[in-house]
Amino acid sequence: MINSKTNSTNIRVTKKFTLDFAHALDGYDGLCKNIHGHTYHFSVTLLGPIRNDEGHSKNGFVIDFKDVKAIVKTEIIDVFDHSLVLNEMSDIAKNAVLTDFSERIIYTSFQPTCENLLVHFVDLVIPKLPVEIKLITARLDETPSSYAEWFLADQ
Repeated sequence: MINSKTNSTNIRVTKKFTLDFAHALDGYDGLCKNIHGHTYHFSVTLLGPIRNDEGHSKNGFVIDFKDVKAIVKTEIIDVFDHSLVLNEMSDIAKNAVLTDFSERIIYTSFQPTCENLLVHFVDLVIPKLPVEIKLITARLDETPSSYAEWFLADQ
């Protein structure tokens, strides 16, 4: 019989997501100034205690992956997937013709770089987590070889 001391053990759990959307980087000195899209991979790593409550349906969990999925789906996937993300002050965003071609345009107050999008996603996720669960890392892959990472320890 394996006996595990789960009442004070903190464990990290990670959930990964995929979404597709387009953006343009206003004022950029390369091709990314044009509207273009990516298949993004977003992951969150959470830290918390393992629930040790034999009578609870979530006994043995830090957090149910289903609950993490619901948070990210509601706050990020349902909003950003298959959308166009633009800085509200960009020349492209000021073009009223865009709304004739797309109903899913998101205007941000920031340049929609991978780094800024990641910070925005972190800001959306953190308030939705249970108080005993901490977001310790988040990662947004923009391409197979390029990504941004956020670490709680760096903040």
